[in-house]
Amino acid sequence: MHRYDLISCHDCGLLHKRRPVLPREKARCVRCRSILYRGSHSDVNRMAAITLGAIFTFLIAQFCPIVELEVGGYSSSATLFGAIRVLWTEHMQMVAVLVFLFTTLLPAVELGALLYVTLALHNRVRPRGFDHLLRAVGAARRWGMTEVLMIGILITIVKMTSLAHVVVQPGLFAFGALTLMLAIVTSFDPQMLWNIGEHLPGPRRPAQAEFRYTPHTRLAACHSCGLVAQHQPAAHQHCARCGAVLHRRRPDSVGRTWAFLLAATILYIPANLLPVMYTHSLFGKEDDTIISGVVYFWTSGSPALAAIIFIASIVVPVLKLAALSLLALTAQRRSRWRPLQRTVLYRIVEFVGRWSMLDIFVITLTVALVRFQSLAVITAGPGALAFCAVVVLTMIASMQFDPRLIWDPIDSNGENHA
Repeated sequence: MHRYDLISCHDCGLLHKRRPVLPREKARCVRCRSILYRGSHSDVNRMAAITLGAIFTFLIAQFCPIVELEVGGYSSSATLFGAIRVLWTEHMQMVAVLVFLFTTLLPAVELGALLYVTLALHNRVRPRGFDHLLRAVGAARRWGMTEVLMIGILITIVKMTSLAHVVVQPGLFAFGALTLMLAIVTSFDPQMLWNIGEHLPGPRRPAQAEFRYTPHTRLAACHSCGLVAQHQPAAHQHCARCGAVLHRRRPDSVGRTWAFLLAATILYIPANLLPVMYTHSLFGKEDDTIISGVVYFWTSGSPALAAIIFIASIVVPVLKLAALSLLALTAQRRSRWRPLQRTVLYRIVEFVGRWSMLDIFVITLTVALVRFQSLAVITAGPGALAFCAVVVLTMIASMQFDPRLIWDPIDSNGENHA
């Protein structure tokens, strides 16, 4: 059996034989029901065209004003880049850097790398740096948060309608279009690009010998590209296709998960107690915490927005901390308790992790918009930095946790899994 005929489940490690699926169909793991791969049109031209359109839309969204406020003869507008610059000048450099990474740099890396790769594949050439570029696309997708930013923009607009006259600008429509286009781009299975690149001329890594698969063969699946290889415990092994370091399980997965969880738990307390914003107006100075923001929307007649912020900023971080603690503890004890349910819990944590940045994006835009000189000015507070750190640390903790550890006590014989 050829190595490309095998695929290992990302969540439970069970080996499957790859079978063709129709476009829009999904191949799922027979044990944990995780999606193994999707059927997609092998149309590189279509992918390149959509990516190119997304890049143009991305540039418009980045540099055009998103919204403008008018109050008392004053006006104030904000672009995303301008909002990040305001955070930087107000000594919130760490928050500014993270917002820039999640909303500007990483989406740009994903789109730029995809365009370069798809144009090269269109010309029937495997581009230089093909493996590094596709690995960069995978990493950027995990941290890009354009869709979260879009919801944050809408919440900010609703919040501002009670304070000033809101004028929608082209940047808002560009972000809406970009969110939809990125959803289409991410629907393309990167595995398709790996497979196309394997059969084209161009620079590639030295070939490794094929192995004869038996149920007792000890295998390892690459976490970056999914290639299944024969595991060599004594060697410092790299993936033959993408060059990533090859491990059967993430090194010290549980220990690293606990470390990031502990740091996030400690910072969660100041994140909720310290002000995330300061409002300076003719009526004095007012401090706003995350809880006070929820109360504001609830009392101002927007219970739906209050619920969204409460869930994203309070409920989700607490549940992530509790869920990851449960997963780490049971994996550490090699528990056999409800492995399928724990795997589903891990998927939920992975999915909702980024949405806690919603409050940070609302703060970023609010700080940039409310700049009315002596009338009213809003600045970011230390609670924003602490909360941003909590979100990032919990996301790293979930990425460090290896869900295959849940199933290892059941697969103790080491057969039919990688």
